[in-house]
Amino acid sequence: MVICANVQYPWKAWLGLMLAAALCFAPALQAADVDNVRLWRAPDHTRLVFDLSGPVEHKVFRLADPERLVVDISAARLNATFSTLTLDETPIRNIRSAQRDDNTLRVVLDLREQVQPRSFFLKKQAGVGDRLVIDLHDREPSAQRAQQRPALSTTEGRRDIIIAVDAGHGGEDPGAIGPGGLFEKNVVLDISKRLVERLNATSGYKAQLVRTGDYYVSLRERRNIARRMQADLLISVHADAFTHPSANGASVFALSRRGATSESARFLAERENEADLIGGVGTVSLDDKDELLAGVLVDLSMTATLSTSLAVGAEVLNSMGGIARLHKPTVEQAGFAVLKSPDVPSILVETGFISNPAEAAKLATVSYRRQMAETLAKGVEGYFNNNPPDGTYIAWRQQNGAGREHIIARGDTLSGIARRYDVTVRDLLQVNGLNDHTIRVGQTLRIPTSS
Repeated sequence: MVICANVQYPWKAWLGLMLAAALCFAPALQAADVDNVRLWRAPDHTRLVFDLSGPVEHKVFRLADPERLVVDISAARLNATFSTLTLDETPIRNIRSAQRDDNTLRVVLDLREQVQPRSFFLKKQAGVGDRLVIDLHDREPSAQRAQQRPALSTTEGRRDIIIAVDAGHGGEDPGAIGPGGLFEKNVVLDISKRLVERLNATSGYKAQLVRTGDYYVSLRERRNIARRMQADLLISVHADAFTHPSANGASVFALSRRGATSESARFLAERENEADLIGGVGTVSLDDKDELLAGVLVDLSMTATLSTSLAVGAEVLNSMGGIARLHKPTVEQAGFAVLKSPDVPSILVETGFISNPAEAAKLATVSYRRQMAETLAKGVEGYFNNNPPDGTYIAWRQQNGAGREHIIARGDTLSGIARRYDVTVRDLLQVNGLNDHTIRVGQTLRIPTSS
């Protein structure tokens, strides 16, 4: 036992003792290993991620002539290599590193052009380890980002129905992982690309991808991109997992403002809403629209938007039932962050459970992904052909009794088109004045009203 004498120290001496004690008992900063380095290119920025064995402190600063970005990571060691990174189409010309005397790892990015850097540390969470994220934002908007602005495409002078197709996850967020390392992010991007191509082959529709490649987009930004497109619908495509591999079936979800309609819906929404934690957006807010939704006008808009979402979702779910077992017979609702747009009808489609071996095997095939894209397109068209927005080509066509049209896309055949619209090849030939089965990409076919 230590007995302290009743001694009055001057306040400066007392403060010095307290600081000395704090230093003595403060835990020493453990050195962290950089176990892996990853890089992704997005339309408007490049992301560099350091996978770490523990937390670190860092600082970033720029040097000019030549243009460089320096990243100092305190108490860290490099156990990875930069040589495997693909730097093409990024502002990075070369990456080099050195271990400094004070145990700081210095990484230098030799740049081709000036960038706007942003960096942040992500603590271990959602099953993913500690990470240091360096984002290099382009100073000039890219052509891909420009494509996300309003799509002013028209057919015969009347605007097209605009569909924003959002492939879930991407980049460092693989989504669910199925047997054999089947990544959800790759499956849904392929389905989404096929869906866009399929919709764009139909007169009066203009579809665009929200995520055009393997990179991550925050949940809020996905909504914003759809709004910049002035989309009539956002359809977010997923292939999730559940705790039990026996879970199976396709589903369609709309937003719920009161709570999930089932335990599985709540579980899936929580998993999807964790995507920003995994994808790495720095500060995460899943409720950024709450203040807006409290307003009366926006609340009314949200009511109408949700009604449309449920109606579109019912058409899509019914169409999906033609090729897939349905997890639930009706559209489910849950608090998916990506669906929280007050003015863009939005649905989230689960094409199947990638954690189910049988469904994963189907989702791994090109033929099934093509089928899935076809059924999604039919569901979307099934709704808008009966409920076209005012001023669109589809609305004008209905008002004037004009027939359906199809724009030939790669891989199309007359027999396939006939099956799609439930008509005969003979009627297609006759209505379009064709002598044989020869068709060309970009050619417009008139579709008979009945077979």
